[in-house]
Amino acid sequence: MGISIAAPVGPIGVLCMQRTLTQGRVVGIVSGLGAACADVIYGLIAGLGLTMVSPFIMSHKLWIQLIGGVFLLYLGLKILTSKARPMDGTPQKSSRLTSAFFTTFLQTLTNPMTILSFAAIFAGLGIVNTHTSTISSITLIVGIFCGSTAWWLFLTFIVSMMSKRMNQQHMVMINVISGIIIGLFGVFSLIRLMIG
Repeated sequence: MGISIAAPVGPIGVLCMQRTLTQGRVVGIVSGLGAACADVIYGLIAGLGLTMVSPFIMSHKLWIQLIGGVFLLYLGLKILTSKARPMDGTPQKSSRLTSAFFTTFLQTLTNPMTILSFAAIFAGLGIVNTHTSTISSITLIVGIFCGSTAWWLFLTFIVSMMSKRMNQQHMVMINVISGIIIGLFGVFSLIRLMIG
């Protein structure tokens, strides 16, 4: 279930790939872990039926989508204007890792489609509105985290293998393309907000 939520290519996938290629495997993994932790929170909401939280999210969906769209535009512009650094294998600063984690965590949380995806999958599997034991609930949440994390580790590993064949010009091009794609996701989110 975690893999099915994480695997579709979206702004977080593009962001993690860009960070892996330009900042290294560790930053890509930490970014993916941020998304996996947000998936766990939405998994708790959708799977355990936290009735106080779900209506709040849905009633504030417009604001959440607005914040998410603006944040995507900001990330896109930041990546587009950033200088590509050569990957020299030096350890990443903890501040960069913290930033990588929380930006993907917050971006995943501000995507209202994530909870709708979880709710649809849970309903399709007949998990919603069932009385499950604490052990079953914990197993479900751990499974979501493990599945999502497994996807991000797999993606990061594959992308980092590709990075060994890239030079500085490739990294600049990746920043430009990633920044445009992530920015377009933000524009699309804001347009959908205005017409919806």
